[in-house]
Amino acid sequence: MIIWNRDQRSTDYEELKTKLRPGHSDYPAMIKYKGHNDYRGGGRFSGRLTATLVMGGAIARKLLGAALDVQTHSYVSQIGKVAMGKRFTEKMIPDIYGNDVRCPDPEAAALMRAAILGARRDMDSLGGMIESVTTGLPVGLGEPVFGSLESDISSGVFSIPSVKGVEFGSGFAGSESTGSQNNDTFVLRDGAVQTRTNNAGGILGGISIGMPLTLRVAFKPASSIPREQPTVDIKSGKDAVLSVKGRHDPCVVPRAPPVVDSVVALVLADHALLGGFIGPVL
Repeated sequence: MIIWNRDQRSTDYEELKTKLRPGHSDYPAMIKYKGHNDYRGGGRFSGRLTATLVMGGAIARKLLGAALDVQTHSYVSQIGKVAMGKRFTEKMIPDIYGNDVRCPDPEAAALMRAAILGARRDMDSLGGMIESVTTGLPVGLGEPVFGSLESDISSGVFSIPSVKGVEFGSGFAGSESTGSQNNDTFVLRDGAVQTRTNNAGGILGGISIGMPLTLRVAFKPASSIPREQPTVDIKSGKDAVLSVKGRHDPCVVPRAPPVVDSVVALVLADHALLGGFIGPVL
């Protein structure tokens, strides 16, 4: 598979040859690759490259669905300080792509859209949160210690540009609970062992337990903004001011649900194949 990028404007990035973008990877890339990094559009660090994750992820999602009836659905749950007011349910899945923001709560989606447009007017940007739910997983995917499901999913998700945090189940909020509050007690439902709650996010000891796999992914605000910011010009060796030109999103989060879906699916497909849950694929 290949995607040709036929709509580029390299001249928009000319100033970035020598001026470092605050919040962007320009500086470490310049040092690491000794000036051979491509400043046009961010080069190897561009969000455009997530298209390749979606290409592979589309195959992984089909494989998981056909072989194990595993389904992954990611959606925008928060933009800036605007968060969903409803708890996500299976009935809301068709609504994820029912608006530009990819939030299954229409009322929250309208407020999120207004917040994004407000940031654009202010020549600024916003971050946000993606939540992901995977259902149909068998018990036993993952390995303890280095091959844990949480470790591998986190590693994959952190390969998505702008991601700064990942949490599973109750996540950081669970650190404020007691054991009796956070423990998921076991129960038999139709002869199958399940848990009454899902604070573990479907994973214990790095291994899937058959409950929905839930995670949240935090995205920082886009660093390329038109608002003037102080920086350094490495050519002149002096302080400088930079206003980033070009076509840059004031918020990348609405573009991210299919990327998170894809990364999660790629990791789960790997574990399903390695663990023998799916036979050899020819």
